[in-house]
Amino acid sequence: MRVGKWLKFGLTVAFSLTAAALGRAQNTVELKVGDQAPNFSLRGSDGKTHTLAEYKGKSAVVLAWFPKAFTGG
Repeated sequence: MRVGKWLKFGLTVAFSLTAAALGRAQNTVELKVGDQAPNFSLRGSDGKTHTLAEYKGKSAVVLAWFPKAFTGG
């Protein structure tokens, strides 16, 4: 798979997990495999708001995790 496809996949997963975790998903759109990720913005740990559009055409690494996964808590 090309980097671009992995990037789209990673951003789609990150968006979905973040929206579900925050419970703030407004105007939710069901995405299918191959769909382009919709533009969104999130506040980073640096306190700045970042948008998906800022990263268009650039390479990015997306890390997403759930802290309580596999902990029984």
